[in-house]
Amino acid sequence: MSVFSQIVRVVRLSCQFPTIVVLSSIVLAICSVGYSATHFAMDTNTSALFSPDVDWRKDEADLFRTFPQNADATLVIVDGATPELAHSAAAALAERLSADRRWIEAVRRPDGGAFFDRNALLFGSAQEAQASTAALLQARPLLEPLARDPSIRGVAAAFGMAMMGVEMGAAPLADMAPVLGAAADTLDRFAAGEPAHFSWTRIFEGGSDKTPSRQLLLVQPKLDFGALTPGAASSAAILAAAKDLKLDPAHGVTVRLTGAIPLADEEFSTLAENMSVVGFVMLAAMVVTLWLAVRSARIVVAIVVNILISLAITTALGLWAVTSFNLISVAFIPLFVGLGVDFGIQLSVRFNAERLEVDGAAEAMTRAATALGGPLLLAAGAVFLGFGAFLPTAYVGIAELGVVAGLGMVIALVFSLTLLPALLVLLKPGRPRGDVGFAWAAPADRWLERRRSLVLWAFAIAMVASVASLPLVRFDFNPMHLRDPKTPGMTALADLVRDPLRTPNAVSVIAPDVAAATALAAKAQTLPTVAQAITIDSFVPADQAPKLAAIGEAKAQLAASFAAAPASPPSDAESVGALRDMADRLNRVAGAASGAAKADAERLAAAIARVADGPPAPRAEAIALFVDPLKVTLDRLRASLEAGPVSRETLPPEIARDWLAPDGRALVQIFPRGDSEDNETLARFTDDIRALAPNASGLAVTTQAAARTVSWAFIQAGVLALGLVTVLLLAVLRDLREVAFTLAPVVLSGFLTLGTCVVIGQPLNFANIIAFPLLFGVGVAFHIYFVMAWRNGATDLLQSSLARAVLFSALATGTAFGSLWLSSHPGTASMGKILMLSLAWTLVCALIFEPALLGPPRRAATNKAGAG
Repeated sequence: MSVFSQIVRVVRLSCQFPTIVVLSSIVLAICSVGYSATHFAMDTNTSALFSPDVDWRKDEADLFRTFPQNADATLVIVDGATPELAHSAAAALAERLSADRRWIEAVRRPDGGAFFDRNALLFGSAQEAQASTAALLQARPLLEPLARDPSIRGVAAAFGMAMMGVEMGAAPLADMAPVLGAAADTLDRFAAGEPAHFSWTRIFEGGSDKTPSRQLLLVQPKLDFGALTPGAASSAAILAAAKDLKLDPAHGVTVRLTGAIPLADEEFSTLAENMSVVGFVMLAAMVVTLWLAVRSARIVVAIVVNILISLAITTALGLWAVTSFNLISVAFIPLFVGLGVDFGIQLSVRFNAERLEVDGAAEAMTRAATALGGPLLLAAGAVFLGFGAFLPTAYVGIAELGVVAGLGMVIALVFSLTLLPALLVLLKPGRPRGDVGFAWAAPADRWLERRRSLVLWAFAIAMVASVASLPLVRFDFNPMHLRDPKTPGMTALADLVRDPLRTPNAVSVIAPDVAAATALAAKAQTLPTVAQAITIDSFVPADQAPKLAAIGEAKAQLAASFAAAPASPPSDAESVGALRDMADRLNRVAGAASGAAKADAERLAAAIARVADGPPAPRAEAIALFVDPLKVTLDRLRASLEAGPVSRETLPPEIARDWLAPDGRALVQIFPRGDSEDNETLARFTDDIRALAPNASGLAVTTQAAARTVSWAFIQAGVLALGLVTVLLLAVLRDLREVAFTLAPVVLSGFLTLGTCVVIGQPLNFANIIAFPLLFGVGVAFHIYFVMAWRNGATDLLQSSLARAVLFSALATGTAFGSLWLSSHPGTASMGKILMLSLAWTLVCALIFEPALLGPPRRAATNKAGAG
């Protein structure tokens, strides 16, 4: 007994025992929903889309094994309106998070902390260190009163000494212009209720921005793997700590989170953000399309129930097979709905056609199964093989989609041949009114007969044009471009990428030892694509002797001032007196001056007098604008004068471990020159580094290597799928010409889709490229229906019930896939866009190119176009 006759037998049995079939299906669906609810998992890690056995994934795994502190981290970006605010905010937040043992494993400050404060003057040239210490000594008259009394009283004393020097002619007032202008601006903004901040660091640096106003924290969070967003609780704890410490824009500080953990959590949140809307649109559009296809509410109910039950079972089986869905395999839902609806529409439209000739629903369904069982089985087999072709490739994302989709095709076919017939028998839909085909399409059938050559030539020209446009197809395999750029983590990352020495688009190389790391860094620095290479020795300053000598001289002269115990804080009355004294001195000096310095001095004197005459609370706030950053600056200056010799052996353990593994292997981190967001720049950079170090890893490398893996996977899978489906078609059709008639339109629709991507400027990416295996599966299915009808002698194909089924099946599939276009997730939305384009071309090729290609039937027509 043939497989096709077995299909008819299964359908007949389902029609004979419909209640048992329906109840059994419901029980299976309930069990499946229960399993999915307790086992659902989603992996948003884009690296997990690729096999761990490819070389670049092995290098990545080796990097994270050797330096595990760099894996699964949350990067906290602390930006301050001034260097003092950034420094104090980062220090306070690090201290608070270190005490949180519930959600935080460890906290590191890669660019801050005691080591960098103490040795700040060593990390520069000898000339810079000497210039900095000379500036400190020159500012000694100002520093000494500030160090002894870091209060508004001390500030007044320092200003008084400076003004005395101006009055004595030792220095012009213009030399004080930067300080006067900055202080006046600060008090004016404060009086206007605007954010106001003052930086002593920038004053001492002559107004330059040498000291960064950005600090970073690397946080190892404790993840809640029982949640769909494992890092959400730890991220919330970080932000709550920042809020509690008043680290917000109102206080001159911005705290943002990015890194692997926040980005993964945001990825899932973005995917889920409007899934209810997407799902509703998908369901509503599908129901409307189904009704247009079958014109029977009962048949629509039967198809929808069949799809929902089949989907529930497929979801459970998919989770069982792949453990967790990834960013691509989760697309099995619209894929299953689209292809499952195709089977339902094909059977139901043919069922309606048969109802015109027989009365009983069971008999009509049996006849429909007799006509369509073979094509449906062949179509399901082709789709199964099309996705299964990815299993041997390294593109695990689509390979897992192939597993789930393959199981889904089996489930969809089985339930379309069992549950759907049983539901139709129980629901007893009415007979259709009139022909179920497209009688109005008769002129189109006649035109295709007369103009067959013209149609084929038109498609041939379109094919040539599409092939010619292939070099213009853009590939954007940067995984960051699949994410919503408006999420907090992505906006923070985009800002970081523009920071040349903090960009995550760097390359990391593990060298056998420090000597090898140093040699590699030296070679890398000679490349035009490299901005900087860092090793553990980058934290051991060069030319320490002259720097330490200059620091020692400054320390000797300033030691007494910095070593003295700070004076007790002044009372409010003392503060008022100090402020009024400052205002008087400024007015007196301004009277003898001219130009911009005079205006700044007068403006500052007026602002100080206003503070002195105001209420105590605002006065205390205004004083804090100057005193708080002063304390931070003095602490850092005091620490910098304690610098001592630095060697690899004296580096703090937390810094040494970041660059040197326990087994002696050393890390080299290399940063690109130029715009690291530009794919071509990044490609040249990574190619240069991998020529030096083939084991290089990091985001820059994985982005480029993943692109090559995807490209090769599609070449492998395309060749394999074409071969497998060709063998399947040959085994069933036993005619090479009919196999060509089935596959040629599929190839044509693929090239037309690529050509359209060029015209509309749509790049291909990790997500939307799955449109092509889907196009292959759906296209083969549609063309199989026509070829098998044609080989059985069908004529007037556009008027047939088959054309109606194909048209509305494509529309239903299109609405299922097109609904993804509404997703808030850019990768998913682009997937929906390309799927719609590919499906549109598949439909055009099926309804226009395929009939023209087939021509007159090979055997005498045994039935009109309704024949299957």
